[in-house]
Amino acid sequence: MNRRNLAVLSLVPALLVATACSGGGGDGGGSGESGGGDVTLTYWASNQGTSLDNDREVLTPVLEDFTEQTGIAVDLEVIGWSDLQTRIQTAVTSGQAPDVVNIGNTWAVSLQATGAFLPFDDAAMETIGGADKFVETALETGGAEGTDPTSVPLYGLAYGLYYNRAMFEQAGLQPPTTWEEMVSAAQALTDPDAGVYGMALAAGSYTENNHFAFINATQNGAELFDDDGNPTFTEDGVVDGIVRYLDLMQSDDVVNPSNAQYDNASLAVADFATGKAAMILNQNNANATIEANGMSPDQYGVVPFPAPADAPSDVASHVAGINMSVFANTEHPDEALQLVAHMTSQEVQTTLGKPFSSLPVLKDAEAVFTEDAEQAEIFTQIYNERSAPLPLVPAEDQFETTVGQAMNRMFATVATGGTVTADDVREAMQAAQDQVQASVG
Repeated sequence: MNRRNLAVLSLVPALLVATACSGGGGDGGGSGESGGGDVTLTYWASNQGTSLDNDREVLTPVLEDFTEQTGIAVDLEVIGWSDLQTRIQTAVTSGQAPDVVNIGNTWAVSLQATGAFLPFDDAAMETIGGADKFVETALETGGAEGTDPTSVPLYGLAYGLYYNRAMFEQAGLQPPTTWEEMVSAAQALTDPDAGVYGMALAAGSYTENNHFAFINATQNGAELFDDDGNPTFTEDGVVDGIVRYLDLMQSDDVVNPSNAQYDNASLAVADFATGKAAMILNQNNANATIEANGMSPDQYGVVPFPAPADAPSDVASHVAGINMSVFANTEHPDEALQLVAHMTSQEVQTTLGKPFSSLPVLKDAEAVFTEDAEQAEIFTQIYNERSAPLPLVPAEDQFETTVGQAMNRMFATVATGGTVTADDVREAMQAAQDQVQASVG
């Protein structure tokens, strides 16, 4: 998941029908294999498009097709990322839940631990088309290892390194394939007097920071939790990975210190699109924002986020994206599974891939979010082969907040002229680890 910085509005539209029934109540209608009758499903969808209105416009015909095919009505609510997690947690606690909900896939195991969601056992998985249809790494995000998942992939996202073609060509540079090449290119393209830096980072975003703590640590071969679910944030590989990322601003001097205030990835994207930065690290949904800021598709390229030349792993992204879950207290589990099957079908995935700038979660499906075939191939390869799920433990959400916020503070220290050493990072990671460990027990 990584659309938390999109629209923050919250609307409650009733799109396809005039009435709705919550997961915990309703007007019956049976649970026959073909659905239909007077069954109405409530569906909470996450904001994927340019606005909540845009999401409703995109999803309405898709859900109308579902109703026409099955006779099952759908009451849709699109919820902004600033509200979605709280709304889900409230639904879990109160029992007043929708039938079907979108979740950030990094929340999956934490939500699974609540027991509030329907497991996709063999029978349920077969109902939606079988586990084999999904990209393997994407399906792994649906629950803890060795359990039946309680969510399945819906929209895929992955990080890539975007670069300005003209800047690279004028400097006689090739797109980097290693961390060392990336830093060298960024230094060659940095000109503070002209207000241009080799890279722009959302260094004030705890979500972006925890993602890159994970990716850099994984490249180093480090784990963030042990087999018992206990945090291991102070491992050398974790600390070294965070130092490496901080050093882009601290010692490599290729990131504008003002980026420590960038609490939204779109701010770094805007710097890239307006020529203030030669490279950015962003997910594949950046294209629309880049182009909205005046940069044409032929002016930028993408390569995988590079690891150090001697790194034990070439992981280039975490498995980002959105999953779909069914609340266990739904009165219409069969119909809810039919909706999941519809939304994860080849036809619907193709329909939604372009407007939502998503990567296909289905094997052998083609990415349609861009007309650039090379870029589509690169992002698909990253997502399918060079991505790893964030830690599949219930305390993953606490890793995100504690480590991400600690990195926010470290970048702020660097930006104001301070120095952050490896010992400082280890101390901060120990504090984060202690906080998480206290909750794990």
